[in-house]
Amino acid sequence: MVVIAAALAAAGVVAAIQSRTPAPTSAPPPVDYVALGDSFSAGPLVPDARSDPPGCFRSTNNYPAYLAGFLGVRSYRDVTCSGAQTRDLPRPQQLAFGQTVPAQLDTLSAGTDLVTVGIGGNDFGLFGSIVGTCGALRDRDPRGAPCRRSFTRRIDGRPVDTKARDARRVEDRVARMLLAVVRRAPEADVYVVGYPRLLPERGRCAAVPFAAGDYPWGRRVEGLLNDALRAAAERAGATFVDLYPASRGHDACAGSRAWVNGSQTLFGLAAGFHPFQEGMRGMAGAVHTAITGESAPRHADADPPPGSVVTNRQPDTRN
Repeated sequence: MVVIAAALAAAGVVAAIQSRTPAPTSAPPPVDYVALGDSFSAGPLVPDARSDPPGCFRSTNNYPAYLAGFLGVRSYRDVTCSGAQTRDLPRPQQLAFGQTVPAQLDTLSAGTDLVTVGIGGNDFGLFGSIVGTCGALRDRDPRGAPCRRSFTRRIDGRPVDTKARDARRVEDRVARMLLAVVRRAPEADVYVVGYPRLLPERGRCAAVPFAAGDYPWGRRVEGLLNDALRAAAERAGATFVDLYPASRGHDACAGSRAWVNGSQTLFGLAAGFHPFQEGMRGMAGAVHTAITGESAPRHADADPPPGSVVTNRQPDTRN
Protein backbone atom coordinates (compact mmCIF):
# COMPACT_ATOMS: atom_id res chain seq x y z
CA MET A 1 0.00 0.00 0.00
CA VAL A 2 1.18 3.50 -0.75
CA VAL A 3 1.06 5.40 2.54
CA ILE A 4 3.93 7.87 2.61
CA ALA A 5 3.68 11.22 0.88
CA ALA A 6 6.81 10.67 -1.19
CA ALA A 7 5.63 7.29 -2.42
CA LEU A 8 2.20 8.70 -3.16
CA ALA A 9 3.73 11.50 -5.17
CA ALA A 10 5.67 8.95 -7.19
CA ALA A 11 2.47 7.05 -7.86
CA GLY A 12 0.62 10.22 -8.84
CA VAL A 13 -2.03 9.94 -6.11
CA VAL A 14 -0.92 12.90 -4.03
CA ALA A 15 -0.66 14.92 -7.22
CA ALA A 16 -4.29 14.10 -7.83
CA ILE A 17 -5.24 15.15 -4.32
CA GLN A 18 -3.07 18.25 -4.15
CA SER A 19 -4.00 19.79 -7.49
CA ARG A 20 -7.54 20.86 -8.23
CA THR A 21 -6.40 22.45 -11.53
CA PRO A 22 -5.00 20.18 -14.28
CA ALA A 23 -1.50 20.91 -15.47
CA PRO A 24 -1.28 22.43 -18.96
CA THR A 25 0.12 19.26 -20.50
CA SER A 26 -1.20 16.45 -18.31
CA ALA A 27 -4.07 16.05 -15.87
CA PRO A 28 -3.47 14.31 -12.53
CA PRO A 29 -5.23 10.99 -12.06
CA PRO A 30 -8.67 11.31 -10.42
CA VAL A 31 -9.25 10.26 -6.81
CA ASP A 32 -11.84 7.79 -5.52
CA TYR A 33 -12.54 8.55 -1.85
CA VAL A 34 -14.27 6.43 0.81
CA ALA A 35 -15.15 7.73 4.30
CA LEU A 36 -15.50 5.29 7.21
CA GLY A 37 -16.37 6.09 10.81
CA ASP A 38 -18.75 6.81 13.65
CA SER A 39 -20.95 9.77 14.59
CA PHE A 40 -18.06 12.24 14.83
CA SER A 41 -17.63 11.61 11.12
CA ALA A 42 -21.32 11.16 10.25
CA GLY A 43 -22.53 14.39 11.88
CA PRO A 44 -25.85 13.62 13.63
CA LEU A 45 -28.34 16.53 13.47
CA VAL A 46 -25.98 18.65 11.37
CA PRO A 47 -28.20 19.71 8.46
CA ASP A 48 -29.13 18.22 6.14
CA ALA A 49 -29.65 14.57 7.05
CA ARG A 50 -29.16 11.87 4.45
CA SER A 51 -31.69 9.05 4.24
CA ASP A 52 -29.39 6.20 3.23
CA PRO A 53 -30.34 5.05 5.85
CA PRO A 54 -31.84 7.59 8.27
CA GLY A 55 -30.67 5.52 11.24
CA CYS A 56 -27.03 6.45 10.61
CA PHE A 57 -27.80 10.17 11.08
CA ARG A 58 -25.32 10.97 8.33
CA SER A 59 -25.17 14.63 7.32
CA THR A 60 -24.62 16.09 3.87
CA ASN A 61 -22.39 18.65 5.59
CA ASN A 62 -20.09 16.39 7.61
CA TYR A 63 -16.31 16.54 7.31
CA PRO A 64 -16.09 13.82 4.61
CA ALA A 65 -18.47 15.89 2.45
CA TYR A 66 -16.40 19.03 2.93
CA LEU A 67 -13.18 17.14 2.30
CA ALA A 68 -14.55 15.67 -0.91
CA GLY A 69 -15.41 19.19 -2.05
CA PHE A 70 -12.03 20.63 -1.06
CA LEU A 71 -10.18 17.91 -2.96
CA GLY A 72 -12.45 17.77 -5.99
CA VAL A 73 -12.49 13.98 -5.94
CA ARG A 74 -13.88 11.91 -8.81
CA SER A 75 -16.00 9.70 -6.59
CA TYR A 76 -17.02 10.00 -2.96
CA ARG A 77 -18.70 7.31 -0.90
CA ASP A 78 -19.62 8.14 2.69
CA VAL A 79 -20.62 5.10 4.76
CA THR A 80 -20.01 6.63 8.19
CA CYS A 81 -22.70 5.73 10.71
CA SER A 82 -23.58 7.01 14.16
CA GLY A 83 -23.07 4.45 16.90
CA ALA A 84 -20.43 2.51 14.99
CA GLN A 85 -17.72 0.75 16.95
CA THR A 86 -14.50 -0.52 15.44
CA ARG A 87 -15.96 -4.01 15.25
CA ASP A 88 -18.85 -2.71 13.13
CA LEU A 89 -16.63 -1.71 10.22
CA PRO A 90 -15.93 -5.27 8.96
CA ARG A 91 -19.46 -6.54 9.68
CA PRO A 92 -23.06 -5.30 9.29
CA GLN A 93 -24.08 -2.75 11.93
CA GLN A 94 -27.37 -3.13 13.76
CA LEU A 95 -29.29 0.13 14.09
CA ALA A 96 -32.41 1.10 16.00
CA PHE A 97 -35.84 -0.04 14.81
CA GLY A 98 -34.40 -3.23 13.32
CA GLN A 99 -32.33 -1.53 10.64
CA THR A 100 -29.08 -3.10 9.47
CA VAL A 101 -26.43 -1.45 7.32
CA PRO A 102 -23.76 -3.31 5.35
CA ALA A 103 -20.22 -3.55 6.65
CA GLN A 104 -18.45 -0.27 5.98
CA LEU A 105 -15.35 -2.07 4.74
CA ASP A 106 -17.41 -3.60 1.92
CA THR A 107 -17.30 -0.19 0.22
CA LEU A 108 -13.53 -0.47 -0.31
CA SER A 109 -11.94 -1.90 -3.42
CA ALA A 110 -8.64 -2.14 -5.25
CA GLY A 111 -9.62 1.08 -7.03
CA THR A 112 -9.98 3.13 -3.84
CA ASP A 113 -7.35 5.89 -3.66
CA LEU A 114 -8.17 7.67 -0.39
CA VAL A 115 -9.73 6.45 2.87
CA THR A 116 -10.50 8.42 6.01
CA VAL A 117 -11.34 6.56 9.22
CA GLY A 118 -12.77 8.13 12.37
CA ILE A 119 -13.53 5.41 14.90
CA GLY A 120 -12.87 4.27 18.48
CA GLY A 121 -14.88 6.63 20.67
CA ASN A 122 -17.77 4.18 21.00
CA ASP A 123 -15.57 1.20 21.80
CA PHE A 124 -15.95 -0.01 25.40
CA GLY A 125 -18.64 2.65 25.81
CA LEU A 126 -15.94 5.32 26.16
CA PHE A 127 -17.62 8.58 25.20
CA GLY A 128 -21.19 7.50 25.84
CA SER A 129 -20.62 6.35 29.40
CA ILE A 130 -18.59 9.41 30.31
CA VAL A 131 -20.99 12.03 29.00
CA GLY A 132 -23.94 10.05 30.30
CA THR A 133 -22.52 9.73 33.81
CA CYS A 134 -20.48 12.83 34.59
CA GLY A 135 -23.33 15.33 34.45
CA ALA A 136 -25.52 13.15 36.64
CA LEU A 137 -22.82 12.89 39.32
CA ARG A 138 -21.69 16.52 39.42
CA ASP A 139 -23.93 17.60 42.29
CA ARG A 140 -22.52 14.90 44.55
CA ASP A 141 -19.14 16.60 44.61
CA PRO A 142 -19.03 19.74 42.43
CA ARG A 143 -15.39 20.52 43.21
CA GLY A 144 -14.17 16.93 43.09
CA ALA A 145 -14.08 14.17 40.50
CA PRO A 146 -17.10 11.94 41.19
CA CYS A 147 -17.23 10.65 37.64
CA ARG A 148 -13.61 9.55 37.65
CA ARG A 149 -14.20 7.79 40.99
CA SER A 150 -17.27 6.01 39.63
CA PHE A 151 -15.12 4.40 36.92
CA THR A 152 -12.28 3.44 39.26
CA ARG A 153 -12.26 -0.22 40.28
CA ARG A 154 -10.01 -2.27 42.47
CA ILE A 155 -8.45 -4.93 40.28
CA ASP A 156 -5.84 -7.30 41.71
CA GLY A 157 -5.74 -5.18 44.82
CA ARG A 158 -5.03 -1.83 43.15
CA PRO A 159 -7.24 1.00 41.87
CA VAL A 160 -7.66 1.04 38.10
CA ASP A 161 -9.13 3.88 36.08
CA THR A 162 -11.19 1.71 33.76
CA LYS A 163 -11.81 4.48 31.22
CA ALA A 164 -8.11 5.25 30.88
CA ARG A 165 -7.51 1.52 30.53
CA ASP A 166 -10.18 1.14 27.88
CA ALA A 167 -8.90 4.14 25.90
CA ARG A 168 -5.54 2.36 25.61
CA ARG A 169 -7.26 -0.89 24.60
CA VAL A 170 -8.71 0.79 21.52
CA GLU A 171 -5.29 0.61 19.85
CA ASP A 172 -5.36 -3.11 19.15
CA ARG A 173 -8.91 -3.03 17.82
CA VAL A 174 -8.24 -0.15 15.45
CA ALA A 175 -4.88 -1.54 14.30
CA ARG A 176 -6.52 -4.84 13.29
CA MET A 177 -9.29 -3.00 11.49
CA LEU A 178 -6.80 -0.82 9.61
CA LEU A 179 -4.94 -3.87 8.40
CA ALA A 180 -8.26 -5.07 6.96
CA VAL A 181 -8.61 -1.70 5.21
CA VAL A 182 -5.14 -2.17 3.72
CA ARG A 183 -6.03 -5.62 2.41
CA ARG A 184 -9.20 -4.39 0.73
CA ALA A 185 -7.75 -1.15 -0.65
CA PRO A 186 -4.04 -1.90 -1.13
CA GLU A 187 -3.33 1.23 -3.18
CA ALA A 188 -5.21 3.66 -0.96
CA ASP A 189 -3.74 6.37 1.22
CA VAL A 190 -5.36 5.81 4.63
CA TYR A 191 -5.85 8.64 7.14
CA VAL A 192 -6.98 7.96 10.70
CA VAL A 193 -8.78 11.07 11.94
CA GLY A 194 -8.53 11.75 15.66
CA TYR A 195 -11.15 13.40 17.84
CA PRO A 196 -11.22 17.18 18.32
CA ARG A 197 -11.01 18.81 21.73
CA LEU A 198 -14.19 18.31 23.74
CA LEU A 199 -13.10 20.08 26.92
CA PRO A 200 -11.25 23.38 27.48
CA GLU A 201 -7.61 23.52 28.51
CA ARG A 202 -8.71 25.35 31.65
CA GLY A 203 -11.91 26.56 33.25
CA ARG A 204 -15.46 25.24 33.11
CA CYS A 205 -18.76 26.19 31.50
CA ALA A 206 -22.48 25.57 31.78
CA ALA A 207 -22.51 23.78 28.42
CA VAL A 208 -20.49 20.92 29.97
CA PRO A 209 -22.04 20.15 33.38
CA PHE A 210 -19.13 18.22 34.86
CA ALA A 211 -17.61 18.51 38.33
CA ALA A 212 -14.40 20.54 38.44
CA GLY A 213 -12.11 17.54 38.86
CA ASP A 214 -13.74 15.61 36.03
CA TYR A 215 -12.62 18.17 33.43
CA PRO A 216 -8.90 17.29 33.60
CA TRP A 217 -9.79 13.61 33.90
CA GLY A 218 -11.99 13.78 30.80
CA ARG A 219 -9.21 15.55 28.89
CA ARG A 220 -6.80 12.80 29.90
CA VAL A 221 -9.10 10.01 28.71
CA GLU A 222 -9.62 11.70 25.35
CA GLY A 223 -5.88 12.27 25.05
CA LEU A 224 -5.23 8.59 25.71
CA LEU A 225 -7.80 7.65 23.07
CA ASN A 226 -6.12 9.85 20.48
CA ASP A 227 -2.74 8.41 21.48
CA ALA A 228 -4.15 4.93 20.89
CA LEU A 229 -5.41 5.95 17.44
CA ARG A 230 -2.03 7.41 16.56
CA ALA A 231 -0.28 4.20 17.61
CA ALA A 232 -2.76 2.07 15.66
CA ALA A 233 -2.20 4.15 12.54
CA GLU A 234 1.56 3.76 12.85
CA ARG A 235 1.24 -0.01 13.22
CA ALA A 236 -0.84 -0.25 10.04
CA GLY A 237 1.23 2.18 7.97
CA ALA A 238 -1.56 4.76 7.92
CA THR A 239 -1.34 8.49 8.68
CA PHE A 240 -2.83 9.93 11.87
CA VAL A 241 -4.51 13.33 11.67
CA ASP A 242 -4.24 15.06 15.05
CA LEU A 243 -7.18 17.44 15.41
CA TYR A 244 -6.01 18.89 18.73
CA PRO A 245 -3.90 21.72 17.25
CA ALA A 246 -6.64 22.83 14.85
CA SER A 247 -9.41 22.58 17.47
CA ARG A 248 -7.62 24.55 20.18
CA GLY A 249 -10.01 27.23 21.38
CA HIS A 250 -12.94 25.47 19.70
CA ASP A 251 -13.95 23.09 22.50
CA ALA A 252 -17.51 22.73 23.78
CA CYS A 253 -17.03 25.67 26.17
CA ALA A 254 -15.99 28.11 23.42
CA GLY A 255 -19.47 29.49 22.74
CA SER A 256 -19.80 30.90 19.23
CA ARG A 257 -16.31 29.57 18.39
CA ALA A 258 -17.13 26.01 19.44
CA TRP A 259 -16.63 23.20 16.98
CA VAL A 260 -18.29 20.74 19.35
CA ASN A 261 -21.68 21.02 21.03
CA GLY A 262 -22.12 20.78 24.78
CA SER A 263 -24.49 18.46 26.59
CA GLN A 264 -27.73 19.86 25.18
CA THR A 265 -28.95 18.32 21.92
CA LEU A 266 -29.73 21.10 19.45
CA PHE A 267 -31.96 19.89 16.62
CA GLY A 268 -30.83 21.28 13.31
CA LEU A 269 -27.38 22.07 14.72
CA ALA A 270 -25.75 19.09 16.45
CA ALA A 271 -26.33 16.20 18.81
CA GLY A 272 -25.04 16.59 22.33
CA PHE A 273 -21.24 16.39 22.56
CA HIS A 274 -20.93 16.17 18.76
CA PRO A 275 -19.54 18.54 16.13
CA PHE A 276 -21.42 21.48 14.70
CA GLN A 277 -21.27 22.14 10.96
CA GLU A 278 -18.54 24.69 11.61
CA GLY A 279 -16.59 22.00 13.41
CA MET A 280 -17.08 19.62 10.51
CA ARG A 281 -15.62 22.19 8.14
CA GLY A 282 -12.70 22.79 10.50
CA MET A 283 -12.03 19.08 10.81
CA ALA A 284 -12.12 18.71 7.03
CA GLY A 285 -9.65 21.58 6.76
CA ALA A 286 -7.23 19.82 9.10
CA VAL A 287 -7.47 16.58 7.11
CA HIS A 288 -7.02 18.50 3.87
CA THR A 289 -3.84 20.06 5.23
CA ALA A 290 -2.55 16.63 6.34
CA ILE A 291 -3.12 15.28 2.83
CA THR A 292 -1.92 18.20 0.72
CA GLY A 293 0.26 20.33 3.00
CA GLU A 294 -1.92 23.31 2.09
CA SER A 295 -4.76 25.20 3.74
CA ALA A 296 -8.26 24.27 2.71
CA PRO A 297 -10.02 26.55 0.22
CA ARG A 298 -12.14 29.35 1.63
CA HIS A 299 -15.90 29.25 1.23
CA ALA A 300 -15.75 31.24 -1.98
CA ASP A 301 -13.22 28.85 -3.51
CA ALA A 302 -14.46 25.46 -2.33
CA ASP A 303 -16.96 23.27 -4.09
CA PRO A 304 -19.62 23.30 -1.35
CA PRO A 305 -21.17 20.03 -0.26
CA PRO A 306 -24.93 19.73 -0.61
CA GLY A 307 -26.91 21.04 2.34
CA SER A 308 -27.68 24.32 4.02
CA VAL A 309 -25.18 26.53 5.80
CA VAL A 310 -26.18 27.43 9.34
CA THR A 311 -24.88 29.71 12.03
CA ASN A 312 -24.66 28.63 15.64
CA ARG A 313 -25.02 28.35 18.84
CA GLN A 314 -24.81 29.30 22.49
CA PRO A 315 -22.94 32.10 24.28
CA ASP A 316 -19.47 31.55 25.72
CA THR A 317 -20.10 30.77 29.38
CA ARG A 318 -16.58 29.76 30.31
CA ASN A 319 -15.68 30.56 33.93
